[in-house]
Amino acid sequence: MPLRTRPWPAGVPCWAHLDTPDPEASAAFYAATVGWATAPPGPDGSRVATVEGHAAAGLARSDEPARWTLHVAVDDLDAALARVRDAGGRVVREPWGGEGTRAAVVADPTGAQVGLLQGGGADWVNGPGGLAWEDLRSADPAASTAFYAAVLGWTWTSLFEDYGTVTAPDAPHPVGGIGPLWGSAPGWLVYVGVADVDAAVEAATAAGGSVVTPAHDSEYGRMALLADPHGAVLAVFTPPAGAPQPER
Repeated sequence: MPLRTRPWPAGVPCWAHLDTPDPEASAAFYAATVGWATAPPGPDGSRVATVEGHAAAGLARSDEPARWTLHVAVDDLDAALARVRDAGGRVVREPWGGEGTRAAVVADPTGAQVGLLQGGGADWVNGPGGLAWEDLRSADPAASTAFYAAVLGWTWTSLFEDYGTVTAPDAPHPVGGIGPLWGSAPGWLVYVGVADVDAAVEAATAAGGSVVTPAHDSEYGRMALLADPHGAVLAVFTPPAGAPQPER
């Protein structure tokens, strides 16, 4: 069921936001590609992307290069940041928010950035338009695995070569993967569910995006990597029918 009404358990990826120089243009691109509507912008120009009125992701205005940032739920943000520093990471963006929801962005020892979120999270997941999977492409998978084990309590299970899945404490299924670097810089790749990967690729290119990795099938589902018109990379994904989904 894509609609989530339960609180987010610690260690589970729960949100993603896009930093973009033009939230309005980005909203139009993702509306065409993954079917998001967007709520009216807030005072800072940020927007919430929605599916059937339910929050799926965020779009924020930024002068930095466009990029997606994955956020993982934590019970105590300050304690999690202390673990980040103890494990060799650093705080990239100091905590912000209030009224029960606080967030920060940190970097692991390889430089890959990830958000930590206390309170809040997406309402629409594991379905078309919802957060569906996430992969860390790391310059040092062993170092990254040790970091996230210390900070988030994740356990890593090898699948092939240097790639494996990670499972949060008490989660019934893996919540993401960690593997070797694919591009020039380490980072988390966010996957969004779509009903038809090929249609999403066609819509993305028609809306000014580009294809990073063409649509292809794997034992885990059909997927493609896309770059939006500002260069932010996102995967679109359709899992096999009946496949177990990450705890969301």
